[in-house]
Amino acid sequence: MRILLDTHIFLWLTADDARLTRVARDQIDSAEVVLISAASMWEIAIKMRLGKLAGEFDELTAEIDKNGFEELPVRTRHAKEVAMLPLIHGDPFDRLLVGQAIAEQARLLTADGHLKQYSELVELV
Repeated sequence: MRILLDTHIFLWLTADDARLTRVARDQIDSAEVVLISAASMWEIAIKMRLGKLAGEFDELTAEIDKNGFEELPVRTRHAKEVAMLPLIHGDPFDRLLVGQAIAEQARLLTADGHLKQYSELVELV
């Protein structure tokens, strides 16, 4: 199974946050491939710069390799999927993650219930 982590799921995982459920941890541990979108890292960088998120960016990027995750670049086919999505959710980062999950046929792990309306590939944890 291929899994794409929503930004907050990645942050919860790296911080060992109790909000990340045992079910989600088990899915991540058993996945064949765990993807982290470059869009998530961009979102994190913006939030750090605005003071909305604390931490060291380099430490977070190191977590990608440390955990054996794969970085998923943003591609034109991802943007094409986003262009076809209905306007259910206004956050462009979340919409891009949904588009990437659809294009890559990966399950998007998220705690954002609004995203579930987009695709059966979106899994609430």
